[in-house]
Amino acid sequence: MSKGNNASIIAVWISLISNLILTALKIIVGLVFASPVLLADGVHNAGDVIATVAALSAMRISKLPADEDHPYGHGKAEVLGSGIVAIILGLAALYIGYHAVASLFHTPSEASMIALVAAVISLIWKQILYIYTIRIGRQTNSKGLIATAYDHLADVYASLAAVVGITLALIGDAYDIHFLAYGDPAAGIIVSLLVLRLAVEMSQETMDVLMEKTVSMERLNAFAAQIKSVPEVKRIDRLRAREHGHYVLVDVRVSISAHFTIQEGHDISREIKRGIMEQHHDVDEVLIHLNPWYPENA
Repeated sequence: MSKGNNASIIAVWISLISNLILTALKIIVGLVFASPVLLADGVHNAGDVIATVAALSAMRISKLPADEDHPYGHGKAEVLGSGIVAIILGLAALYIGYHAVASLFHTPSEASMIALVAAVISLIWKQILYIYTIRIGRQTNSKGLIATAYDHLADVYASLAAVVGITLALIGDAYDIHFLAYGDPAAGIIVSLLVLRLAVEMSQETMDVLMEKTVSMERLNAFAAQIKSVPEVKRIDRLRAREHGHYVLVDVRVSISAHFTIQEGHDISREIKRGIMEQHHDVDEVLIHLNPWYPENA
């Protein structure tokens, strides 16, 4: 296993252990001190545990080598794992929103300084986890780890809302401003919308990969420039590329002189493939089709 893969797995394990600790902390404090937004955030964290396990399992599967049944590898397992995380985030957003709205129709409980401390700890912890996982996820192009990072970002939103809501409630209690006591559930409504938006964006990214959406035009242009740097290539007839989880598959048709032998054509194909894969380390396969080129076609 490569260093990049090791770093990804370690990051997911750190995320899993952190989510277990934070889930217990938030639910216990939320129940003891009757904080709706902190309790909802704790339940969201429980969903994060499931999401992280799904991401970890998907990442392990995605690293399996290609086999007879999966000749293009298992890279899309990470994409499926990302989709599961998006679904869990969506369900968590609906739960948080429902719980927060319901709390508006009940007499708010007295705010607790301990609940505020728990929310601040969660906010700082999750922000650190987000920065850590998104950096490694982007370095390794791991869809599963990037999904886990976005999950941490959703928790940052939730914890920030909890901090603001509980602080407002504490101010309301201290200065007898009754409407501020509803700051806790109001913050829960806001965070539910933020998490729902994040879930929708993640779902869209997952669908794009599963539907084999092409890579960006910038990347296609980079591939084209590399192909054209091979002197024997007369013309690029077609160039396609798609993400397959944490790696990219490239499909190209080029025209070369019709007078080249089969061996020479084979060598040119290897040169094209070598050049692309050396310049773009996330490219796992380059499929090349050679077309004959004649001077009169110029």
